[in-house]
Amino acid sequence: MSSYSSPDLHERQNNAAAVKKAMLEKFRAASQDPTIEQQRLKRIALNEARQARMAEREAAKRVREAELAAQAARAAELAAQAQREADELEALIAAEKTEAEAALEAEKKAERDARYAARKAAKKMRRRGY
Repeated sequence: MSSYSSPDLHERQNNAAAVKKAMLEKFRAASQDPTIEQQRLKRIALNEARQARMAEREAAKRVREAELAAQAARAAELAAQAQREADELEALIAAEKTEAEAALEAEKKAERDARYAARKAAKKMRRRGY
């Protein structure tokens, strides 16, 4: 009666070494294949082109941001100038209003003084009798 004998250690090691050797030969053959090298070079070229496009987009983005910052600075300067002009105009209007009020007060005082002087003169006339 024959029974199944499992491979001994030596056979297993030989089989493993043969498989490793076959895999190594397959890898070496694949690494020396010109089509694989062309594909690798193509991938490298595509990657470099992608990096160049990304760098161009970043540069364009920085230029756009710089332009926006310059526009914002100009807008802020124009707003500040408009605010200064509005403040100057407001101060001028306030000064004119104050001046007009002072002139009106002076006119009212002159009218009061004239009435007072007229009353005094009338009283003086009544006392003298002529």
